[in-house]
Amino acid sequence: MNTVFLNGDYMPIEEAKISPLDRGFLFGDGIYEVIPSYFGKMVGFQGHIDRMNNGLKAIGIELNWSDAQWQELCDSLSEKNGAGPLGIYLHVSRGADTKRFHAYPENIAPTVFAMTFEIAVPKTPDLATVGKGYALTSTEDLRWQRCQIKSTSLLGNVLHFQEGYEAGSQETLLYNSDNELTEASASNIYVVKDGVVATPIQDNQILPGITRQLILDILAKDGSIKVEERVITLDEVNAADEIWISSSSKEIAPVTMLDGKLVGDGKVGPVWLQAATLYSANKFSY
Repeated sequence: MNTVFLNGDYMPIEEAKISPLDRGFLFGDGIYEVIPSYFGKMVGFQGHIDRMNNGLKAIGIELNWSDAQWQELCDSLSEKNGAGPLGIYLHVSRGADTKRFHAYPENIAPTVFAMTFEIAVPKTPDLATVGKGYALTSTEDLRWQRCQIKSTSLLGNVLHFQEGYEAGSQETLLYNSDNELTEASASNIYVVKDGVVATPIQDNQILPGITRQLILDILAKDGSIKVEERVITLDEVNAADEIWISSSSKEIAPVTMLDGKLVGDGKVGPVWLQAATLYSANKFSY
């Protein structure tokens, strides 16, 4: 049985109900997070909660939950669902009004929903067992211009992901109208050239990925891999020795195919192995 949380109560997922006038349903008016948890131990909890609070503030939803309340919810939900390898999904919408109207309503309570879903236990990074890597399709980024907000309005991301999926890829790499790399439809992205890792600057075009920040912090602290945050052109992407994507569920994943062409020599690269090993060893410190 999958136990979920809705507005203060735990219940079987089949019993969870919201109003059709909930603004999350009508407008995608809400913020969400996904926190990976392995056997009761979360990765990047504080970063995820800080990002959620920043998102709620950015769109004017007042919830006023403490970090301790979120911690208690996540721990309890994990325990009620077996405390295995889980993604903990947190969702806050503006709530249900009595009518459909675009302006923010006053004096309504936000809807707070949370659930878990099974995720894979990451394997120890190993070139022999990692497989052939992801295949990506590239396309111009046509989403809205406030991608730094982790909104539940994900239609733009869904459309881009579907574009790659229909082309036989596992993700879609995105670039702006100046042919500059932004991110992927559900991941942050990195390129490696001559041993140096580069990732796009954090601005309104990309989501401030928590896994991304953990990777940057871990690599900076170790110091053995040079990392740059800067503008990356599509030409650089196509000439990269390695490409990676990252997310809470993927951690750091290697990309070996882009638009039907091999990335580098078409093999998972040594810089990925070094970075993934460092991340695996240090991720529970955050």
